[in-house]
Amino acid sequence: MNRSISKAVVIGSGIMGSGIAAQLANAGIACSLLDIVPAEMTEAEQAKGYSLTDSVVRNRFAAAAIAGMVKRKPAPLYDEAFAARIRPGNLEDHLHWIQDADWVIEVVVENLAVKQELLAKIEQHWKPGILVSTNTSGISIEAMSESRSLEFRQHFMGTHFFNPPRYMKLLEIIPGQHTEPAHVDRLREVAERALGKTVVIAKDTPNFIANRIGTYGLLVTLREMLQRGYTVEEVDAVTGPAMGRPKSATFRTLDLVGLDTFLHVADNVRENVQDEAEIEVFTVPEPLQEMVGQGWLGEKSGQGFYRKLKEQGKSQILALNLKSFTYEPQAKPSSGSLQAAKAAKGAKAKLKALLSGGDRYSDLAWNVLKPVLLYSAAKLGEIADNIREIDEAMKWGFNWEMGPFETWDAIGLIPSVRRMEAEGLQIPGWVSEWIAAGNTSFYKREEGQLFHVLSGKFKAVEQPPEIISLRDLKEQKRVLRSNTGASLLDLGDGVACLEFHSPNNAIGEDILSMITQSQEEIRKRGYAGLVIANQGRNFCVGANLMLLMMEAEDEEWDEVDDIIALFQNTMYQLKYFEKPVVAAPHRMTLGGGVEVCLPADQVIAAAETYYGLVEAGVGLIPAGGGCKELALRASMQAHLPEADLQPYINRLFETIGMAKVSTSGHEAKRLGYLKASDRVVINPDYAIYEAKQAVLRLAGSGYEPIQESKLRVVGAEGKAVLQLGAIGMRESGYISDHDLLIAKKLAHVLSGGDVPAGTLVSERYMLDLEREAFLSLCGEVKTRQRMKHMLTTGKPLRN
Repeated sequence: MNRSISKAVVIGSGIMGSGIAAQLANAGIACSLLDIVPAEMTEAEQAKGYSLTDSVVRNRFAAAAIAGMVKRKPAPLYDEAFAARIRPGNLEDHLHWIQDADWVIEVVVENLAVKQELLAKIEQHWKPGILVSTNTSGISIEAMSESRSLEFRQHFMGTHFFNPPRYMKLLEIIPGQHTEPAHVDRLREVAERALGKTVVIAKDTPNFIANRIGTYGLLVTLREMLQRGYTVEEVDAVTGPAMGRPKSATFRTLDLVGLDTFLHVADNVRENVQDEAEIEVFTVPEPLQEMVGQGWLGEKSGQGFYRKLKEQGKSQILALNLKSFTYEPQAKPSSGSLQAAKAAKGAKAKLKALLSGGDRYSDLAWNVLKPVLLYSAAKLGEIADNIREIDEAMKWGFNWEMGPFETWDAIGLIPSVRRMEAEGLQIPGWVSEWIAAGNTSFYKREEGQLFHVLSGKFKAVEQPPEIISLRDLKEQKRVLRSNTGASLLDLGDGVACLEFHSPNNAIGEDILSMITQSQEEIRKRGYAGLVIANQGRNFCVGANLMLLMMEAEDEEWDEVDDIIALFQNTMYQLKYFEKPVVAAPHRMTLGGGVEVCLPADQVIAAAETYYGLVEAGVGLIPAGGGCKELALRASMQAHLPEADLQPYINRLFETIGMAKVSTSGHEAKRLGYLKASDRVVINPDYAIYEAKQAVLRLAGSGYEPIQESKLRVVGAEGKAVLQLGAIGMRESGYISDHDLLIAKKLAHVLSGGDVPAGTLVSERYMLDLEREAFLSLCGEVKTRQRMKHMLTTGKPLRN
């Protein structure tokens, strides 16, 4: 069976359908997007002389959805150019396109009758071998397909994408009673490898896994609030990061989802279960029903549990008082347990601190957590076959730091169960049996291998070889060298991995030292090459700004100069290392993080990589070789002596001067941060493996280290062009006086200084220009103000 999918048809061009089509296009899958034929023309269409028979009218809904992809925020496409991979059509003229597809995804309104009717039409054009799925958040897969042929049903399943499809990693696949396991495996493989999804296999039950448990938890929390008199702000203060949940917590999440949508999801469970206690929980409390009745639906209606007001140019977010049904200024909750949770490091420690605080907020946390843990355990076997599926669904579908069973382990399985029993709660039988057998947790780790409970015993969690866990390697004692900021690990097959683990993976002397030590270790052990990667939240947020600011405040200019010289020399040595180096950045890769990647022979970037030289935002310029390396690339692009180098430098000046950050790995290529030979992988879980393979390919093909070359610069004439542009922006009010000063320094560096145009200069010369400009900017009061503001607020200062 052909397991690849190269062509797809998405039916339904709404927010969800177009988002799924966009992610297929991101993966390089040619996609057709179909929708209904409009019943009437728009005024614009009439003015252009179109009729209802013209394709531009008949395809209007799908075409408009594709056009909207390039404008939507957050962007559904990795690159605007990928919109060309999507072909618009309509259900009357183009349903036969299904015949050439590998996968058909129905994404129409959540209505059983509508979906059944559409599936009947799809089958008229369907051929055996074509996968068909319905995107639904909870409608029965069996009920949808009950009138279809057996062969069709063998190829049919549910695929519950979470919104927005590009950014939400979870995909629930729901096989029907007759779905062939081989077809499920095929779709799972494509979803994980091509679409970058974490896939869980759910049972065909109301709302499947994530929405079933997530909705239950939200309703339990709302009831606890109403019964105990907590405010909206208090609930959100407790049920956010303090419990290992997103900042949107409970009520901001409901506002984002839409209260009407939430009611629909809750009603779907209530109407399709038989257990009276469950029916009671999924009966939405009256205040929420009243809000929906008044049109208070959340963000899409302008108000829900929160309401944003703007007066005299200032924004204020008010919170709903559910007793008076009026909006009031928010009162920030505070208590010992909340403070302890805030001070604790990591989700596990935060939750334990919150629960042990002994105040009313500790009580709230316990009273909303315990029913979710018990419900999750009670539904094992009904909604999913193992605890791993449930935990993964909640982590990737609701952005919880820990799934229910991981949470249970974190707070202590035995003591928490004893507390529940003391409070008269019924523990699911399999949990009691598991504890009675002498077990104290649902998960355990042994020698870098994770195990979880399955059918009454511990079973190893199997991972494909393409997923490399650095944590597992450490537990397997494969650390070659380590210090406070970084470690060198053995990836196997003669490849080493340099992992950052400083706070925020910020680059300091410890990381720079380990880069040098890594090269020494690789030489000594005869390794093939080096991967630079980590599995932190972000790859690297830049250099240690706090250290730089402290030295600058104390006017220790020699110290600042030494720090920058060390950074430059380390990157220079890395670039000319005699073994291949491959970097694998992901998510935030800023400033010095980019400068660590620039010397690499190849970059394997995750698709969700936000990549940029942002130093101008804190009043500086890149000085770890960033300016030099990109200027060298520009010189190489305009390689002929008579070629005009100025346009390349102009674009580079704009990119660095405006601190542009890519919205994806693909856009990083378009901005010039990545080379044509660099690659982008959609699933970040595979990035280290792909980087390792890149090292082996380079080493196996007779790798020869690059030789230093001189670069041609635009010189004084080119600098004048750059500075003139910056002066124009200042005179137009787009930038401040300090911005102009930074721009002039940047122009001096990128142009190669005050030399004649076309002069060939060395890399060391360019590095000296970088360092001089950086030092002079550190001496500026406004630069230090920007640095301090960024450190204290996380936001840039315009001064």
